[in-house]
Amino acid sequence: MEQDMLNADDLEPPGRGGTILIGQEGVMLVPPAEGKHAKKTLKLVSIRKDPPPKLPCNPSSLAFRRFFFPDVTTAQWNDWHWQLRHRFRDLNALSRILLLSDNEKEAMRQETGQVPMAVTPYYASLLERDNPEQPLRRTVVPSMAERNICSGESADPLGEEHDSPVPGLVHRYPDRVLFLVTDYCSTYCRYCTRSRILGHAGGSHYSKARWEKAVSYIENTPAVRDVLLSGGDALTLPDDKLEWLLRRLRRIPHVEIIRIGTKAPAVLPQRVTPALTRMLKRYHPLWMSLHFTHPSELTPEVAHACGALADAGIPLGSQTVLLAGINDNVQTMKELMHGLLKIRLRPYYLYQCDPILGSGHFRTGVEKGLEIIQGLRGHTSGYAVPSYVIDAPGGGGKIPMLPEYVVGREGGDLLMRNYEGKIYRYPDPGPVAGSNRGAWRPADRSTG
Repeated sequence: MEQDMLNADDLEPPGRGGTILIGQEGVMLVPPAEGKHAKKTLKLVSIRKDPPPKLPCNPSSLAFRRFFFPDVTTAQWNDWHWQLRHRFRDLNALSRILLLSDNEKEAMRQETGQVPMAVTPYYASLLERDNPEQPLRRTVVPSMAERNICSGESADPLGEEHDSPVPGLVHRYPDRVLFLVTDYCSTYCRYCTRSRILGHAGGSHYSKARWEKAVSYIENTPAVRDVLLSGGDALTLPDDKLEWLLRRLRRIPHVEIIRIGTKAPAVLPQRVTPALTRMLKRYHPLWMSLHFTHPSELTPEVAHACGALADAGIPLGSQTVLLAGINDNVQTMKELMHGLLKIRLRPYYLYQCDPILGSGHFRTGVEKGLEIIQGLRGHTSGYAVPSYVIDAPGGGGKIPMLPEYVVGREGGDLLMRNYEGKIYRYPDPGPVAGSNRGAWRPADRSTG
């Protein structure tokens, strides 16, 4: 007879008074005595630990690891802690793996810009060694363009500090808050909205004291029903710290939804471990917003990580920033949106790049974003069309940008332009005289 096989993390304690004895041969489950002379029945159950996750590996990453880290095992490479410890963070380290341009070298010598430089080995394996203009490389390697400060740019363009009732919490919208749980990312994007706070904690990338104040504010603000954990990257927190936050928030009766904002599945897919997904499943309803920039990020490792999160019952939405020369054309954006749907992510937001200090070389005109939405709407699945928004400078919140589909009116009909540019009529009843402005006139259903 085969023995029952259990995972160590899946063991539950026996009833009251029972004991678990763990030895080299397995686990003894000792139930409580049912009476004064009851015998103790022992059952030997084999136990196993989680084996190192068997993750897929794209050819670029495999070749990169074998060349630059020949002594590193597959298990080490797939350990997210190893990835964090071996990030490339300065000119000397990055010069080992990339043929840096003079522009890139000078930018790193001068520590140009507001954003720290750090790239995980995994994400570095996706960068083209001899092409400074590669889209992914431009998003993570500093350039001298970051020194150019344009009119309208600021360290806090969205006015988050103004809407922060306690440190680390932004309460802008009536029923939801943004909880900045860390200032740390595994890989730093050069266009990050929160460059003002990244990597400035002096070592520890989270503060329990700040968390307590933020949780207390949420507890005392019944209007808050939705909490978004972000930063920095919330998934860079250890499992136990993240669970502490989730547990505390789940105890608050008026908090209905918890969301996590992260780029980890794109830059550190090894972070999505079986232990993490088992933990997250305990705190539903839980949603995730994942940050993706370009189709080149959609590797087998990323598909595996997103699949594991989706299998844990977590609805996944994507957020993409529109970036000049990186994803600012219909074909690239369509390929990205289609790829996201294939790995079970629903495209959610396409953001106009925020005017942080030194971001001018990344920002496109708004017309470019409208052109992309027109090139998607009607030309592909509705699920593949994100909402194009501008997060209004000064704290105005997200404002949707839409192409002009309404042309005008003629003879009481609404004139509309479809995705092909053709004009169609809709018999719009319009407001009824003498009623509330904008009310709709019901259909005449009289029989005479």
